[in-house]
Amino acid sequence: MKRFRFMSFSFYKRNHGDRYRLVWFSEIQWDFLSTRKQRLLSRFPENWKILFIEPYAVGRRHHWLPVKRGRVWVVSVPFLKSVPYRIGRLLDNPVLRSLVSLPGILLALCWITLLGFASRKRIIGLSNVYWGRVVAMLPCRLRFYDANDDHLAFPGVPAWLKDYLETWLSKTDLLFSVSPELTARLPVPEDVRCVELGNGVEFGHFATFRPVAPVKLSGIGKPVLGYAGAMDWLDTELVADVARAWPETSIVLLGPAYERGWWQRQSDLKSLPNVHFFGKIDYDELPAWVQRFDLALIPLPGNRLKGVSHPNKLYEYCAAGVPVLTMNYCSAVDRARDVVHVADTRETFVQMLPRALADSRRDERQAFAREYSWDVLARQMVEELTKAYQKSSR
Repeated sequence: MKRFRFMSFSFYKRNHGDRYRLVWFSEIQWDFLSTRKQRLLSRFPENWKILFIEPYAVGRRHHWLPVKRGRVWVVSVPFLKSVPYRIGRLLDNPVLRSLVSLPGILLALCWITLLGFASRKRIIGLSNVYWGRVVAMLPCRLRFYDANDDHLAFPGVPAWLKDYLETWLSKTDLLFSVSPELTARLPVPEDVRCVELGNGVEFGHFATFRPVAPVKLSGIGKPVLGYAGAMDWLDTELVADVARAWPETSIVLLGPAYERGWWQRQSDLKSLPNVHFFGKIDYDELPAWVQRFDLALIPLPGNRLKGVSHPNKLYEYCAAGVPVLTMNYCSAVDRARDVVHVADTRETFVQMLPRALADSRRDERQAFAREYSWDVLARQMVEELTKAYQKSSR
C-alpha cells in the first residue's frame, strides 16, 4: 500500500500541470462489457487525465486498488445500485439511504484525492444516475451527463431515483445523448446544451479480416446466424422462433448477461439443438467471430427501454461486412434500412431471413459503418467539453 501511495503521489506531481482532469462516475464496469464509455475515453488526448469510478457487481472482477487502462485510472466503488433488491427496498427510507451511501462516498473521495483529481478545476461526468445527488454537490468547473439509456425505465428502479436524475440535470452544463428520443424524455433545463452523440465502432478493428477462425466455431454447421451483445435485452422467444423455423441454421449467441444464471433459466433455448451460447467473448477476439456470421441478428424488443437506444452492434456488424437482420426497435436501425434488413414485426423477422442471408451489399455496409467511427465521435465529445470548459472559466 505504501508503494501505491508513492506511485500515486509521483503520478500527481508529474501531471500537475495538465489542463484537463475528468472524473467519470459509470454505471458499468470497464472490463465487463465494451461500451461507448471505454471507446470514447480511450481516445481522449494526452492532456486529459481521467478517473473512471465503476460500480460493484456480484460475481464479477473488481478493482479495489486503481488500475490503468491506457491513460485512464479505473477503480471499483460500491454504491447504492450495488445493494441487493430485497435489501434495497429499505433504501426508500432517506435516512438509511444516506447511511448506506456514506462508505462509498468516502471511498470515492479517498481515491479522487490520492490520484490527484480533487482540484476545483476538474470536470465531472456522470452516466450512473445513482451518484446524481452526491456528485451534484462536488465542486468542479464543468458537469455533464452522458445519457446512453433511459435509466428510469429499467425494471425495479426505485421511485427516488427520478429525483437523483433531476438533481444532477439541474446542475449540468452539458448533455450528451445517444438519441433525440432519449433527450426528449429527460427533464433538461433550457440553458443546457444538448449534443446528440450516438454510438459507433472501431472500424478497423472489425473490418480487418481475421484469418484464424475461433476454434469453438469449428463444429458449428452453416449458415451461422449470430448475435453479439448483452443477453439481458435479447428477445429469447424470437430467437427460439427463428431456430424452429430454420432448423438447418446454427444460431450463435455471444455476450455476457448482467443477471446471474441467465443461461440456466433459458430452458426453451437450451432445448433447441441449433442454438449455441458461448458467453462473453474478449473484445480483441470478437471480430473473428462476427466476420464468420453468415447473417448478424439484432432480435431486440421495441420497448420503452430499448426504443431510445443507439446500438453500436449495428455498426460493428456493418464494419465486418456481414448481412444484418434487425427488429425495428429504435430510430437508429430504422435509418439504416438502405444497408440492413429491418423487420417491423416478429413474424416478418422470421420470414425475412432467406432474403437477408442473400444480401451481398458488403461495400455499402462498410461505407455506412465508417461514418460512425469512434475516432470521429470522441473528437466531437472532446471539442464540446473543451468549449464548455473554456466558457465556464470566463
